[in-house]
Amino acid sequence: MMTGRGGGSTGNGPAGVAGGPARHVPVLLEEMRAALAPKPAGRYLDGTFGAGGYARAILASHPDIALIALDRDPDAIAGGADLVRAMAGRLTLVPGRFGDLDRHAEAHGFQPLDGVVLDIGISSMQVDEGERGFSFRHAGPLDMRMEQAGRSAADIVNEAPEAEIADILYHFGEERRSRAIARAIIEARRRGPIETTEALAELVAGIVRAEPGGPHPATRTFQALRIAVNDELGELVSALHAAERVLKPGGRLVVVTFHSLEDRIVKQFMAHRSARTAGASRHLPGEQPPAPTFAPVTRGPVLPSEAELAANPRARSAKLRAAERTDAPARPLDEDVAALARLPQSSRTGAHRPGQGRGRTRR
Repeated sequence: MMTGRGGGSTGNGPAGVAGGPARHVPVLLEEMRAALAPKPAGRYLDGTFGAGGYARAILASHPDIALIALDRDPDAIAGGADLVRAMAGRLTLVPGRFGDLDRHAEAHGFQPLDGVVLDIGISSMQVDEGERGFSFRHAGPLDMRMEQAGRSAADIVNEAPEAEIADILYHFGEERRSRAIARAIIEARRRGPIETTEALAELVAGIVRAEPGGPHPATRTFQALRIAVNDELGELVSALHAAERVLKPGGRLVVVTFHSLEDRIVKQFMAHRSARTAGASRHLPGEQPPAPTFAPVTRGPVLPSEAELAANPRARSAKLRAAERTDAPARPLDEDVAALARLPQSSRTGAHRPGQGRGRTRR
């Protein structure tokens, strides 16, 4: 699940990219640029700066474009200092979450915007640094915090109730063996805390069967914990609504996702806000349908080409969706979309969920 924030194969960036070669080649780069359609003298926001691949491409489109870029990872902010200097005032790099992109845009005089691009998930740099604890492929502490502050994956694994752990693994990782893994975690932590990526990966591998040629048995567990630690789906929901508030009519929203949970949120948000499916909320039947706030730019998801997949297998799960802002006023929070980012109420209350008693083996 590597993203264009730094995802993709290492190497030099495309010719003509502003600020010199990027450390990584982002996925769906040309598709992103085509969907965003940068304009001369336009003002844009990159909500997930990473290694700066998308930022460089946007800035290279026209010599008078101005860009504000956000990242919650202090390492990404520090790594972008050279590009900020090279752009001589055209790039503003801000530490912060993309869920607050409207607030950051307003604070730095970037409102309204001609375009917003979001590349969701984790960067290759984060995965490849074992001390960050994002990957079972590298020995390190069980951390996974993008901001390097707050509750870590180790805190969840060693302190959360069994029901909460099971729900995190099932809903954020789509792990069918979530209950069994949660039980094993509870048993293991009675003997001592689970503090390393190696320890958790080994525990999960003892429960989840490895498929020939398939992903590591701990893949879904690590994904789920990372999403929970960083509230990634909640941030995505906030960012989509924030983009709606700051884009000018004709401004474009481009989102690249890397797994079904993210894509489902983006797809449903754009469908609910688009001219094709704009309608009254199911929560308020009979009300007049609101005016659409977006019009589709892409018809269905844009996928990597065969050539890109051959050069960069990490791009295989990427999907791009884009929409263009209309002149209709921004709407309140879409509760149906927001619900996709939340755990079920049972993990917060301890209530029993119907249909998940004895005899259910799905989890």
